[in-house]
Amino acid sequence: MINDNEVIETLDELEAFLLRIENGGLGLKNVGGIALATNNADGRPFVAVLDDNHKLLLGRWVTQCVFDNGKDLVRKGPNKIH
Repeated sequence: MINDNEVIETLDELEAFLLRIENGGLGLKNVGGIALATNNADGRPFVAVLDDNHKLLLGRWVTQCVFDNGKDLVRKGPNKIH
């Protein structure tokens, strides 16, 4: 599911989102991975939280800038420890 009202606009917001996923702050179960992807219908970029079977658990829209520059952050994970 993608919440149309929420858009991740900066790398700091992306990092905070990733930390919330890692820390269980969104209550998601069976998280298998996180990826940046584009919507097949309109090409709009989003961050996808996937389960163990690679099915979408949660998605958040991201700006094109976050999509272009956040790939290493998603691949390697956030650096901050909270």
